[in-house]
Amino acid sequence: MKARKIVDEMDSYVPGKSQDEIAKDFNLKKEDIIKLGSNENPWGPSPKAIEAIKNEISSINRYPESQLHELVSEIAEYSDVNDSQVIIGGDGADEIIDVLAKTFIDAGDEFIVPLPSYMYYEYLLKQYGAVPVYAKWDLEKNELDVDSINQAISDKTKMIFLCSPNNPTGTLIDKEVLRDIASQNKDILIVIDEAYFEYSEVTNKDLINEFDNIFIIRTMSKVLGLAGMRIGYGLACAEIIEYMHRIKPVFSLTRLSFVAALSTFRDKDFIEESIEKGIESREYLYDEISKIDGLNPFPSKSNFILIGVKDTGFTASELALKLMEKGIIIRDCTSFKGLDEYWIRISICTLEEDKRFIEILKEVLS
Repeated sequence: MKARKIVDEMDSYVPGKSQDEIAKDFNLKKEDIIKLGSNENPWGPSPKAIEAIKNEISSINRYPESQLHELVSEIAEYSDVNDSQVIIGGDGADEIIDVLAKTFIDAGDEFIVPLPSYMYYEYLLKQYGAVPVYAKWDLEKNELDVDSINQAISDKTKMIFLCSPNNPTGTLIDKEVLRDIASQNKDILIVIDEAYFEYSEVTNKDLINEFDNIFIIRTMSKVLGLAGMRIGYGLACAEIIEYMHRIKPVFSLTRLSFVAALSTFRDKDFIEESIEKGIESREYLYDEISKIDGLNPFPSKSNFILIGVKDTGFTASELALKLMEKGIIIRDCTSFKGLDEYWIRISICTLEEDKRFIEILKEVLS
């Protein structure tokens, strides 16, 4: 049977490799593999979330709560917004992006993504007939090229995706830049992806009270340590949230995800410690990599670092393979539009794992 034309033309999204894949491919022990490829919290989830999941397991024969009022209130308090300004997604931030598309995109609409950035925006919106238009990040200055955004806007532009900190560059976008873009384009939805905002200690959530065309995406997969539970949320004016609730699947958040999320938001010490350890790991990695000849790491405000490897004599794919053979998973960024074959991305690990990675990296490069 023939698929829809747009599906037939699409390439599959390329995620980072898992520990199970690497263990099988290279005959390694899973427990010996150091994973720096997926921007996760390496210290694990809140112990309170684990306990809540254990206590809820006997209830998984029942449908989950549909309205999620209790969790909405916790997220609103955490984000310092009103309950009416929160929507929760059950497939991480990906479901939030998908619901945005189903709510606001018509076939033929255009959306802008500055490259390089998170490519899942394009992967999801193209399914609904939307057309990507590319702006750019200035890799020389390590900042958003605002002129390229303005030049990309047309009367068909429906959304502009701005990731801050940006994945994979780790770059923050100045709040005044975001404010200017929103104020000058009031008929365009400005989608600000704050998946990594805790690591930057900077948020733009106050802009949703200034503008009714700003939507902020967040996730519980990073600092909050629940990547495997698939929980995301969005912040926007009440009107946008109400429209999206008309489209969002009713039971998309499982019972186990619900109680894990509640317990995590209530575990303030865990959140604070995760942020502190994450920033410590990031700064250690940046400092150590900066000392290695041939590597060009970008300063980052996230839990990952983009590294240029052209001067090492390796391509990103070659270096990634050499490291995988030794049990180190990094992200080969060749699949990122806007980057050539000489960029890798690494994410934080425990300091013990960081030190082992640096040792192996030096060994491979030598």
